[in-house]
Amino acid sequence: MRQQKDSPVYLGGILFIKKTLILLLTGIILMQDNNFIKSGNTIKKIALIGSTGSIGRQTVQVVSAHPDRFKIVAIAANRNSEEFLRQVKELKPCCYAAAEQDGQAALDIASFTDADIVVVACGGFAGLKYSLAAVNAGKTLALANKETLVCGGELIIPLAEQKGVDILPIDSEHSAIWQCLEYDRKKPFKRLIITASGGPFRGYTKEQLEGVTPEKALCHPTWNMGAKITIDSATMLNKGFEVIEAHHLYGAEYGAITAVIHPQSIVHSMVEFADGAVLAQLSEPTMHLPIQAALCYPERLPCGYVQPMDFTKALSLEFLPIERGMYPCYDIALQCGRAGGTAPAILNAASETAVGLFLQNKLPFTGIYAVINDVLSGTPQAEINGYDGISAADTLARQRALAAAQKYKR
Repeated sequence: MRQQKDSPVYLGGILFIKKTLILLLTGIILMQDNNFIKSGNTIKKIALIGSTGSIGRQTVQVVSAHPDRFKIVAIAANRNSEEFLRQVKELKPCCYAAAEQDGQAALDIASFTDADIVVVACGGFAGLKYSLAAVNAGKTLALANKETLVCGGELIIPLAEQKGVDILPIDSEHSAIWQCLEYDRKKPFKRLIITASGGPFRGYTKEQLEGVTPEKALCHPTWNMGAKITIDSATMLNKGFEVIEAHHLYGAEYGAITAVIHPQSIVHSMVEFADGAVLAQLSEPTMHLPIQAALCYPERLPCGYVQPMDFTKALSLEFLPIERGMYPCYDIALQCGRAGGTAPAILNAASETAVGLFLQNKLPFTGIYAVINDVLSGTPQAEINGYDGISAADTLARQRALAAAQKYKR
């Protein structure tokens, strides 16, 4: 982990930040740097994991739009890329690290002492260890990484409750639910209704799906996202993941979670209450809004990246059922969610491997489900007894996915 030239240095109980002297006595800051306090508002200090990805870059944009409210004090990315180096120069974080160069240093960013909130925006199973590090350090967790809850929901939710740590959802569907519940994940409800665009291949025959190329699959009809999540949206595996996330985040039984196709991607999710009332969160599709909602919580601030809804113009909102059998990746995700234990982690590892091969043109689109199904059928599942058990299941499933893919390769 690297420190900027004027980053915090602790010397004998005295903290120097950017040449400003701060005396620390029994944990109380007697003087604070003016960079962190302006106009009577305390600036939230953010550690950003996955700073160069789609959500990471949009988080930087949200923070940059409100410099009097937020400051990114530490960043981590997978690679020491040009984008990462540009961010270091622009954001001037106290600390930064690239995981490929120093994995432990990158992990340490998630528990950076000076951060108030940790945004976990990296993709894939790797996000779980960052989320666990943040929660163990007692940091508020703003969570965009799906795999944290899909693979480790049984682990991290009890840990967060034990540590008294807030988990603030950034995923657009779960942010919508959270907003409808008035930012209270424990508020009673009757049913959660998660919306899905249906992806670019809704209505395709099996023969048509066989010919789908990575280029076609990466063209999402309404959202601009990273490659993995875009492919997962095309197979609807992503929506299965979100059902599993909802189960953990909101303590919802699987029978109380419904997913529906909503092609316009305007209604991001809905909540039905005991009296039959349904609240929905609507906006033009953008991730800036859920990112800002998590960072601003419990306040709301203007968001210049959100195009206002114009209800004076004709607007059609469609909702369609998800036909069982039409999206086998969605169906198998629900089965894994209900099974619990390491089943969702095995599902995720198989999907990450299969999608990676598809994007390299080494596996047909329909081979994604075939590989996932083979791996789940042939891999033993167990109860979760800690991170090491989940990680071992992940490693084994990836090995088996590579072997299974040989049967279906292009």
